[in-house]
Amino acid sequence: SYTKPQAELVQRILRSISSDEQGWRQITRGGTWDASKAFENCGANIFGDPSKGKYTWVFSGHHLTIRCDGDSVEGAAFGGPLYYGHTPNGYSDNNVFSYQTYSALAVFESLSEAQRKQAVVVGTPGEGAPSIKFRPEGEAKPGIAGADLNAEQKGLVEKVMRDLLSPYRKADADEVLGVIKGKGGLEKVHMAFYKEDAEREAKRPWHFWRLEGPGFVWNFRVLPHVHTFVNISSKA
Repeated sequence: SYTKPQAELVQRILRSISSDEQGWRQITRGGTWDASKAFENCGANIFGDPSKGKYTWVFSGHHLTIRCDGDSVEGAAFGGPLYYGHTPNGYSDNNVFSYQTYSALAVFESLSEAQRKQAVVVGTPGEGAPSIKFRPEGEAKPGIAGADLNAEQKGLVEKVMRDLLSPYRKADADEVLGVIKGKGGLEKVHMAFYKEDAEREAKRPWHFWRLEGPGFVWNFRVLPHVHTFVNISSKA
């Protein structure tokens, strides 16, 4: 539906909200756009009026919803909820986000047996909008809190955060980290590992893993392939 100059402009916008060429590779899933097959099969819309400063530009395709906004939603990182995924399973080297899976696994491997009992949840957190709804203040969050980790383990959780934010431009990453800091820091963030039943494969132990804190949810489905839903806001 776009002219060639318009399509080139859309790609320029996408590149500008990517961190670098590696971030661009991840957002485009290695240039395949996953089941969309091509950039031309994805789409973009503008909500609001950019000339008045309050707007959101939304780009979407298979396993992808990403925004560039003019702070149209106050306090919302990325301009609102984010979605990304990739068709290969989350443990596969063919999945461009598998490094995020293995970064999370490193946290689990560092936990003591007692800590693992806190961190492991049998079941599923679900997907879509319900999975990233902020809990009421005071409601318990699943998993182990950053406050219950030692310095080395906290460093591994910080690495998970860096890996999650690595595809995106610095301004968006800084906004996310600012929300976390303003809500009490990683001490308040819980990390949970989900298995759908009591049994699990040693090589592929988790179906989901999740980071959740005040105003922050990063819900990562690993199997059968990656679906990730994100919601972050300082106003929550």
